[in-house]
Amino acid sequence: AAGGRAFASGLAAEDAVLHLLAPGDHLIVPDDAYGGTYRLVDRVWGRLGITHTPVALGDLDAVAAAWRPETRMVWAETPTNPRLGIVDIAGLASLAHERGGRLVVDNTFATPWLQQPLTLGADIVVHSSTKYLGGHSDVVGGLVAANDAEVLEHLWFVQNSVGAVPSPWDCFLTLRGIKTLAVRMDRHCATAATVAAALAGHPGVSQVLWPGLPDHPGHELAARQMRGFGGMVSFVVRGGEQTALAVAAGTRLWTLAESLGAVESLIEHPHRMTHASVAGSALEVPAGLIRLSVGLETPDDLVDDLLGALERAGA
Repeated sequence: AAGGRAFASGLAAEDAVLHLLAPGDHLIVPDDAYGGTYRLVDRVWGRLGITHTPVALGDLDAVAAAWRPETRMVWAETPTNPRLGIVDIAGLASLAHERGGRLVVDNTFATPWLQQPLTLGADIVVHSSTKYLGGHSDVVGGLVAANDAEVLEHLWFVQNSVGAVPSPWDCFLTLRGIKTLAVRMDRHCATAATVAAALAGHPGVSQVLWPGLPDHPGHELAARQMRGFGGMVSFVVRGGEQTALAVAAGTRLWTLAESLGAVESLIEHPHRMTHASVAGSALEVPAGLIRLSVGLETPDDLVDDLLGALERAGA
């Protein structure tokens, strides 16, 4: 990137980017976006005259069909949160640019080590540095990177005007985390592969969502545009919501918590936790889905704990 800005949180970073839009503008968002992003777009910016349409961004024809004369921006996540969908960044960038729009990519799950959207044509990249960039569950922050001088000037103006600045200590902690990002991400990816394989063969699991699995619909695309497949794994239990809740609450090594991307392994139930704000909307998450943030513990211990929780839940 030509430059970037550090913010006090991931949502503060996203909010600064959305200030590029004006009342009457239209935004295309993923149909499985992070719940906090959708809440910001729908319930904050929607009141200020910005309209939006949720679209399956993996389908470029659907994106083209949703484009309006007033569309100014496409907001993408890849992999998505929590269904781990994969988006063709280069294809989406080309589509947006042909129509005079910008492509923003939330690269939090992939990190700059596994994926570099700007090199694939994206205009703006956002990160919640609370997650993998910090990596130790002890900092809250956000980052925006871009190449366009006008965008960078806009980011500086908005941040200065609204005061969405991180503390020096948070910046120090984030810089510390970035020093080990590459080695941590390689371990996250390797262990996620072990966990995903164990879940894929379990009779109580109906679906495993991880781009590294050959049967994942975005596997080939992820292999082309990512260095590795990431440390996030989601899966759907056959027993539905109550079984999912029992599994999420029944682990001993995996910690029940909403965050992700740190050295500790976390488990959560998006329908009740991170994505509760999109309940009843087009972005509602299946009630039987569980999201895992695979940490740096011994892989066999993580698998044993997860399989034990499934057994205790009757899955």
